[in-house]
This record gives sequence, structure tokens and C-alpha cells, in this order.
Amino acid sequence: MRETRGGGRMAEGSPFEGRQRIEARAWFVGERIDVRRLEQGESLAVSPLTVRAGHSGCAMVFRNGVVIGFGLEPAEAASFLHHLAAFVEGAFAQPESESAELTVASQERERVDAATGTLVLHDLSLARLQVVAQILAKSAVLSHYEEQVAAVFQHIEPLAESLRNGGGSARGLELLRRIGDVLLVQTHMVGRFEVTEKPDITWERPDLDRLYERLGVEYELDERDRALNRKLDVISNTAETLLELDQNRRALRVEWYIVILILVEIAMMLYDLAL
Repeated sequence: MRETRGGGRMAEGSPFEGRQRIEARAWFVGERIDVRRLEQGESLAVSPLTVRAGHSGCAMVFRNGVVIGFGLEPAEAASFLHHLAAFVEGAFAQPESESAELTVASQERERVDAATGTLVLHDLSLARLQVVAQILAKSAVLSHYEEQVAAVFQHIEPLAESLRNGGGSARGLELLRRIGDVLLVQTHMVGRFEVTEKPDITWERPDLDRLYERLGVEYELDERDRALNRKLDVISNTAETLLELDQNRRALRVEWYIVILILVEIAMMLYDLAL
């Protein structure tokens, strides 16, 4: 083990010595994982926490709710996730997942093979697996929130249609919920998993920095993050505009009620005078 700039230990070894191909899979299992409790056991590395899993595999656990399994059979992965459930807060009913095949080719350029989608690496050291874990974790998080934002988008158009047809007053609370959904997604994206931020492990290793940059481009992390933020801005602005229109319409309706009451009172006074 040696110290990284961020203070975490980085292991140079690997549980996959001599292997040429393994599968990696990421699961976004919940809002948070209590990594401190997991750190009490034996670990291969930290930042992210890396522990042994299955017969000959390992898993990397992020406190923001993402787990990456390397070299795990389906039954081994299911067993590990079942064990991990006790440490997960705000577990998702259907965790988002990402997978990739990793293959070793020490003389080739590290990349995502365009024909097969396989990640070509120089070796399967923990340092390189940590870079892959960061990429897959961020991709899984983006996929999760992309689906959430798409679901919110589907609700915004009916709300706008309802306001146009005069049903705005019944939609005020739903508009507030949609604004809350957007703010919650933005909080999670910025506060828990900064997609555009490089991991600590790349700061002192130019080769890992190049690998991270190359994989980030292949998985379109920056483009997806910008697109997601643009959609969040559109939803937020639209929902706030609709809510303001709804409030204005209700205020106008109250003003009409006041005018009608005044007219009724005047009519009653004139009736009294006529009598």
C-alpha cells in the first residue's frame, strides 16, 4: 500500500494476477452506504473501499450508494449485495446497473474496443480497476438520474396543458413536488457524486489520468452531465413559471370575488334606498 494525495491507501497488487479477462459490474443500490462499518473488516484498498468478494473476486464500495463487482459470478454478486443490504440507506427497489468486460493487452492502447465494447487495459492492477470503478460508478449514477429526469419531463407537459385548460388550481401541489424532485436530483448530483471531478488516484499517475480521460470520453460522462443539467434547468424554470402562473390566476380569481361582493353590497344598498 502507498498513500495517495487525497490520503487514501492505494494498493499496487491485484487479486487477478495471471488472468486475462474479467467482468466488471456496477450497481447503484441506494442513497448512501455506511462505508465506515464496512472498513472495520479486512480491505485491499480504500478510496474507494475495496474488499474481497466471492471466491476470487473483489468489490469496490462508494459511500454515495454505488458498488462495483470485479470477477464475480452471478450467484456471488447476489450474495455480496444481500450482505451489503444491511449497510445501505435509502435502498432503491430497482438498482441501476452498468457492466463491462475487461481484457488485458499490455502492448495495445488502453481504450474501449469499438467492435466489442470491451475495455482494453495494460493490466488488472487495483489501481487501474479503481479508475474503471470510478467510470462505471459515474455512468450508473448518470443513468439513474437520467431516468428520473425523463419521468419528471413526462409530468411537466400535462401540467402545462392543465393550466391552459383552466385546471391550474388543482395542480399547485403537484408543481411544488416537481420542483422538489428537481432540487433533490441537483443536490444529489453535486453533493454526493461530482461527475466532472477526477478521482484522487489520477493526480500522481499520468498513465491513470490518461486512462480516466479516455474512458470518460468513451462513456460520454461530461456530455451526459451537461445534458442532464440542461434538462434540470428547463424543468426547474418551467415548473416555477407554471407555479407562478397558477398563483397569479388564483390571485385574479380572488380579486373577482371581491369585486362581485362589492357589487352585491352596492346592489343591496340601492335596494334599501329604493324601499
